[in-house]
Amino acid sequence: MAQMAAELRNVTKKRRTKTVGPLHLEVQEGYITALVGQNGSGKSTLLQMLLKLTHPDEGEIRWFGQSFEGELPLPVRQSIAYVAEHPIRQEDYWGPEEAAWFRSRWYPQWDQDYFEKLMNTFEVPRGQKLGKMSKGERRKFEIAAALAAGPKLLLLDEPSSGLDPFAWKAMIEILQSYMDERQAAILISTHIVEEVRRLADYIALLHQGRLLGIMEKDALLGAWTEVWISAHDEEELQGIAAELPDAFRPVMGAPGTASLLTSRLPDLEKRLTDLNVKVFRSRSLDLEESLELWIKGYTPKDMDA
Repeated sequence: MAQMAAELRNVTKKRRTKTVGPLHLEVQEGYITALVGQNGSGKSTLLQMLLKLTHPDEGEIRWFGQSFEGELPLPVRQSIAYVAEHPIRQEDYWGPEEAAWFRSRWYPQWDQDYFEKLMNTFEVPRGQKLGKMSKGERRKFEIAAALAAGPKLLLLDEPSSGLDPFAWKAMIEILQSYMDERQAAILISTHIVEEVRRLADYIALLHQGRLLGIMEKDALLGAWTEVWISAHDEEELQGIAAELPDAFRPVMGAPGTASLLTSRLPDLEKRLTDLNVKVFRSRSLDLEESLELWIKGYTPKDMDA
C-alpha cells in the first residue's frame, strides 16, 4: 500500500478577498498528482501551506504520517524540494555552480553527478549569473537543482513556464524517470492539459478556492462520450429530449440534430434503441473537455443518460 507523503485534512486558509478550502487531499508516494485549476484557484496557496510558508486557519496537515507544530523539522524539510513559480531572488548574483554548492549544504542526499547530468541535458549555460538567464534557462536550473536534492516529496509550481518544446519534453521524461526510480511523490501545479495527460496519475481539481475532488487520470480520460442523433423533424426531436432531459443538447445550426453526453454509453444506446433512434456519430471527450465539465459540477456518476 502506498505511503502518504502529505495529507491535508479539512484545511482552510482565509485570505482578505477569498477563502481557500476546505481541502482534503492525499499525496501518495510513487505517484504524480496534478493540481489543476485556473489562476487564483488556490494552487500556489496549497503548495505554500505544504512548505509552511503560510499556515492554515483550520484543519491539519501531515507530512509522511506526522503533524508538526511550528517549523518543519530539518530532516522533513530536507525530504522536500520545491520549484516556485518565481525564482529565489537572493540567488540572482550567483552562477549555477555557486547556487548548487549552497543548496548542497542543506541537502544530505544531494547528488552532484546527477545535477551535472541534468544541467547538460537541459543545456543550462555555465558561467552566467542566474539573474541574467532567460526565464527558461533559470527554470531548467531550478528543476535540476530540485531533483539533485533527492526529495521524497517534490513540489512544482508551474514548472514548464518559459520552457521551449525541447526542454519541456526533456522535463516530462526526467520527472517520469525520477518518480519511477525513487518512488517519490510529485505534486505539480499546472494549467497545461498536455502536461497533465503526459505526467499525472491523479488529478486534483481546484476551482475558486474549492477542491472539487481528486480522480485517477485514466478514469477521467474517456469517461464521457458524446453521441449525435437526428430526427425527422423538430417535433420528434423534442419528444426525444423529453425522454432524455439530462443528456440532451441541441446542436446549433443543425435542425433536427442533437448531441448527447453520457458516462454510461451502453445504457444510453439501449435507451436510444428502445426509442428507435439511431446514432450517426460518437466520440470520447478529451481531457480538457472532461475537466471543463468537472468545473461545471459534472462527474461521471452524475452524467447518467
